[in-house]
Amino acid sequence: MASIWIGHQGTVRDYADFNPSVDAEAIHKAIRGIGTDEKTLISVLAERSNAQRQLIAKEYQGAYGKKLKDDLKGDLSGNFEHLLVALVTPPAVFDAKQLKKSMKGTGTNEDTLIEILTTRTSKQMKEIYQAYYTVYKKSLGDDISSETSGDFRKALLTLANGQRDESLMVDEHLAKEDAQILYNAGEKKWGTDEDKFTEILCLRSFPQLKLTFEEYRNISQKDIEDSIKGELSGHFEDLLLAIVHCVRNTPAFLAERLHQALKGAGTDEFTLNRIMVSRSEIDLLDIRAEFKKHCGYSLYSAIQSDTSGDYETTLLKICGEDD
Repeated sequence: MASIWIGHQGTVRDYADFNPSVDAEAIHKAIRGIGTDEKTLISVLAERSNAQRQLIAKEYQGAYGKKLKDDLKGDLSGNFEHLLVALVTPPAVFDAKQLKKSMKGTGTNEDTLIEILTTRTSKQMKEIYQAYYTVYKKSLGDDISSETSGDFRKALLTLANGQRDESLMVDEHLAKEDAQILYNAGEKKWGTDEDKFTEILCLRSFPQLKLTFEEYRNISQKDIEDSIKGELSGHFEDLLLAIVHCVRNTPAFLAERLHQALKGAGTDEFTLNRIMVSRSEIDLLDIRAEFKKHCGYSLYSAIQSDTSGDYETTLLKICGEDD
């Protein structure tokens, strides 16, 4: 059975001569020695698939009676620690934790909520929802409800429920209908009917929306982005624009997020780690290509110039190679 967390364009693949007990022992030695052997940690953890890392973690706990992630946390620090812990976390749990982090404390990190909820499939969202409840004993929906409001909240909840149609079949008649509904709900009327935007943009499949946006252009002589910008505002506008961006090209959307995380003063490691780890087995090759296309330089070189030490080494291994 193919995992919903694996695509064809990942940079990280199953390691061929995989032996979880050998790997667990190597990691234990690397952590337990005098001073940590970071090279071994990197070469094992960054060169195994997530499924393989889960087997290593299981072996590790069986052999040494401690959780691998706890030992990594106890032994490492800073960004390097966060990255390695992310690598040994199951994907749905990792996303759940990222969502929790983005809603914790004062102020909500809306960009992170938007990024995760717009780029995960319905099947992935269902697993994340489940993982969130398992880890926090609270529903993701309840936390979103208490941290956000208005149309933004409604749209996030719709996405969090994982109800988006995933079929690849496209219905031309429906696309025309939806385009007309969007036009009537926005450009054509005095005031905007936000619910219609939420229903269509959060529930229709990406291929269906692609066609709807073409039809929309025919009806209104405008791109859907321009109408959204003209009609809506705030985080709700950001969310709908993110959906449109993902419908047109998800890897390009994520490449732009990486570009933002790496440019200017200071690096946004929270975003950098999340995208590198969560897309490493799905579409990081495509993200790399989009990054190069839009920035004129490679993701690899951007990571090199913006990070350092073991943290940099691990990110570059996940990245794969220089474009």
